[in-house]
Amino acid sequence: MRTEGAVFHEVGAPVAVEEIVVRDPQEGEVRIAIQAAGLCHSDVSAINGTYPTPRPTVMGHEGAGIVEAVGGGVRTLKEGDRVILSTLAHCGHCPECDVGHPTLCHNAPRPGTPFTVRGKPAYQFANTSSFARHTIARVSSAIPVPAAMPMSQAALIGCGIITGVGAVLNRAKVEAGRTMAVFGAGGIGLNIIQGGVLAGAGKIIAIDLMPAKLEWAQRFGATDIIDAREGDPVQRVKDLTRGRGVDYAFEAVGHLSAIEQAFNALAPGGTLTIVGVPKLDARADFLVNALRVDRAVLGCRYGTARPQHDFPMLAELYLGGRLKIDELITRHYALSEINHAIEDLERGELARGLFDMTK
Repeated sequence: MRTEGAVFHEVGAPVAVEEIVVRDPQEGEVRIAIQAAGLCHSDVSAINGTYPTPRPTVMGHEGAGIVEAVGGGVRTLKEGDRVILSTLAHCGHCPECDVGHPTLCHNAPRPGTPFTVRGKPAYQFANTSSFARHTIARVSSAIPVPAAMPMSQAALIGCGIITGVGAVLNRAKVEAGRTMAVFGAGGIGLNIIQGGVLAGAGKIIAIDLMPAKLEWAQRFGATDIIDAREGDPVQRVKDLTRGRGVDYAFEAVGHLSAIEQAFNALAPGGTLTIVGVPKLDARADFLVNALRVDRAVLGCRYGTARPQHDFPMLAELYLGGRLKIDELITRHYALSEINHAIEDLERGELARGLFDMTK
């Protein structure tokens, strides 16, 4: 079918909103009419060349929509079902998938080319391509959403929310009453903060360079804020914890200096969880002997998510008034405004920009 999508052709060039052709769903796939899609920094990192991405690619990876066609063998979804898209490509039957660790899948499928753009095959971005009015998804990446859940809010669960909240609940497993520091209070950092609230953390310290983001952090549950432009943030974290440091630190921007600061802010026995994604060849520097007092460093991919379990849980938390999603949406855009939205994100003006794909 013919539809419209945002296509990345060349590094440094504007994203082109243009006609694309979406093929019919194949075995184990569904075609989805996207209703809403969020703009994430990972989209920008692909477009600006930070992360190598094949081209042309139909962009976007945070979205929700309605199933409008099903391929062969699909038994768990039907036309008309409302779903959140998951970026997690996993086979569902390898040893890691079998024990509930799909982010470690041994046989994750490679990116496909379900689109045609200007007469040539085009790649799917992050298993979803939500910046298209219609897309193809594997049935395992289309997660049913409660009927009461608004599509605009549901869309953000699929990346920013699960990545941040999941880092706290699934990966670090923050214990109630303990202390946390979050380095970076953008879209992911805000969800780490509210993950800390859900976990019952006793003190949640937010660190950023931008006053507006620190104001956001307080709205999402930070008990203390640190402007990293004003003195050494590590020392200020220790001042707020009686010289001890924090039990849990999270790095949410992918900057090496922030990773090192987050590690140095740990108390004995503390855990650093790296959520931000630095350049592929980046190397961090820390004192190995600092680990001898039971400190730990964890990586975290996609909130260590189990989408079939976690997405409905997060939707119910929102519907119950315990998860902030409305407050994440800084600005609404039409798909035709994508390059303007990218500029706003790069200036640090967005927690989340949201595209209404029905207009």
